[in-house]
Parts: sequence; structure tokens; C-alpha cells
Amino acid sequence: MAAVGLLGLGVLGGCSAKSHDDPQAAAAAPASSDSAVLPDGSAAPSGGPSASASATPTPSKSVAPKLLPKPGNPAGHASIPAAARAADTSHPTRTIGNGTAASCTSSAVVKAVAAGGIITFTCGPAPVTITMSATAKVHNRTTPVVLDGGGRVTLSGGGKRRIIYMDGCDPSLGPSTSRCVDQDWPKLTIQNMAFTKGNSIGQPNDDTYPGGGGAIFARGGHIKVINSRFTSNRCDSTGPDLGGAAMRVLEQGGDDPVYIVGSTFTGGSCTNGSALSSIQVSWTVLNSVFSGNTAIGRGANPARAGTPGGGNGGAIYLDGDNFKLVLDGTLMEKNHANEGGGAIFFVSNDRTGTLTIRNSTLRKNPSDGFETFKGVFYLGKGDPSISGSKVS
Repeated sequence: MAAVGLLGLGVLGGCSAKSHDDPQAAAAAPASSDSAVLPDGSAAPSGGPSASASATPTPSKSVAPKLLPKPGNPAGHASIPAAARAADTSHPTRTIGNGTAASCTSSAVVKAVAAGGIITFTCGPAPVTITMSATAKVHNRTTPVVLDGGGRVTLSGGGKRRIIYMDGCDPSLGPSTSRCVDQDWPKLTIQNMAFTKGNSIGQPNDDTYPGGGGAIFARGGHIKVINSRFTSNRCDSTGPDLGGAAMRVLEQGGDDPVYIVGSTFTGGSCTNGSALSSIQVSWTVLNSVFSGNTAIGRGANPARAGTPGGGNGGAIYLDGDNFKLVLDGTLMEKNHANEGGGAIFFVSNDRTGTLTIRNSTLRKNPSDGFETFKGVFYLGKGDPSISGSKVS
């Protein structure tokens, strides 16, 4: 990890993507760790509705399914490559729930994710929150795992645990190869889901890297996230080179990028990168929103003498050698870093990495310590490529 320093201040202008208010997903945690609740906090009904006394019964009216607030940036119009599109879930391998909220449990999620395949939910017409009593682990196999909540399912860590864990190098999850960080599997697609209150504090991973990944940790294989929302996730509050309150990714098969499409990241808190963090990983972020995420560490990277280190990249913290970050149609606002890069901290140690920002808006992303230009600290190949965007 290269030492950081102030490279100068500049503002790059252009057409501004239209802003919008980002609603928080209502996801109240249930009293039981293995049960579901409705978003208003009331217990999920265990039986059917009671019949009202009436001399002349009236025909029942069908209830249209309700959905969680739609994630992503409605003003974003980036085209979506085939590799970043949602999976077809019309013929699921397995379904969680039997039509009631109470049937959608933590144990059912853990079992389904371990088994793999295309996973959908049938939890009734109203949005539900499933508070996880254990972390769901993706096993090392060639079968892709697709987790699709249909826009009605929130998985909560209850403020106690990481929600999803995937590591192609973890022998407890099945066989791998000598090049586990670069192998093509496992493959995980997250779509139409919400994640809240994930917490990886004090949860190191089974490798030489430090922790991170409050909601999702992934190493090796492939992961992509589509039309999903991450709120109020956390990871360790100190440390110079860990992060990712929502997602921490280490390596990807074939050096392919992690795709983030039409998704929202809010209220994350971690020493660095309180939405996304990675080492040696490329990201393509399309039509998404990052708002109100904070890098709370102190001392930067390398850590200044007498400090624990951290505080870089309010929303995104990326480190490594030859990797890329592409933002297109994306809004980043009101993120904050105690040290460098209120929105983005990007360091390519060998100066081969590149940053591209297209048709996006970055505004009000303060850096208390240092930045290359407003909200961004960048060390890479040449200058960032910025077009059709407003950075202020």
C-alpha cells in the first residue's frame, strides 16, 4: 500500500445527473432471531385472517403485493452489459417459505444458500425482514447461487453478524484449487434484495487478510449485485487496510469486475470504505446511489505514528495494483471520510489502475484530511477519466 499525500485540488464539471432523495428501507428487527416480521414491526400472523360477522358475505378483494422502496438512481441511464444483467428466476431450484412471513426463517436461508441453485422467496404479499441467527455461507461448487428476494425481502444481521460469506479458498466450504483466488467458482448473484445491520466487527476471515464485509464478504469466484439496497451495515472501526461495511471483496476469477447495478448504499460505518472495499478487484458500478456512508478510522494508510490507521474512502476504498473502477449513471452524495477521499479512495500501488466516471454526480463528500479533487483521492495511471459528470 503506497503512502498517501495531497496531489492538489481540482473540480471537474459537466452535465449533472438529476438528484433524488434516497428513502431508507424500513427494516425493523424481529424479537426472535429465526423469524420474520412485517416492516412496521408487528409480528407476522401465524394464521389466516378472521372472518367478519356479516349476514351477506362480500367477495374478497385480491391484495396487490407490496414492494420495498426501489433502489438505485432513477436519473442514471448507463447501459447494462450482458454479464451484469439479472438472472432468470422463473424456474427456481428452491423456494424459501410457503406463502407466509413466519415460514421465511434464518435457518431456511442458511440451508438454501448452502445447497445453491436459483433461490426465491414466498413470504406473502408484504415485505418481510428475516433476522439471521447465523451467517449464510456459499459453498465451493460449480453450481451458481442466485438469491432473489423479489423486492420484498430484507436480510438483517441484527447488528450482530455478517449476513453472507463466500470464500473459494476456505476448505471448510468444500474443494478448491491452488489458484483459489482466481478460479471461476463459486458464483453468487444477489438481486432484488435488501441487507441491513450486518456486522463483521471482530470477525476475521480464514486467510491472511483482515476483516471487513459487514453484510457480504467474498473471495475468489464471481459476485454481482443487482437492484438491491444496503443500509446501516458496519465493520471494524479502526485499521489501515480493511473495510467494506456493505461488501468486502478479495480477488475475482479471471480478474473480472464486480458488477453493482441499480443499487443503493446508505448509512454504512467502517474504518474505511463504508459501502465497498477490495484488494486487487475491479468494479463496474452502474445507475447506483451512495449516500451517508462514513469512514470513521483515524491515521490513514500507512497508519501515522500513534494512530490505529484508517479513515479513508467514505463510500469506496480500493487498493491493489492493476484494477479499474468505473462509475456510470451513479450518484454519490453526503459521504464522509475522516482522512482521505470523502466518496472514493483509490490507490493503485504500481500506478496501473484506472478510474472512470461517466454521467454521474459526486457532491458534498467531505474529506477531513486530503483529496486529489472534491471527494476523491486518486493514485493511478494518469488522471481519472471524467465525462458528462459533475464533481463538487
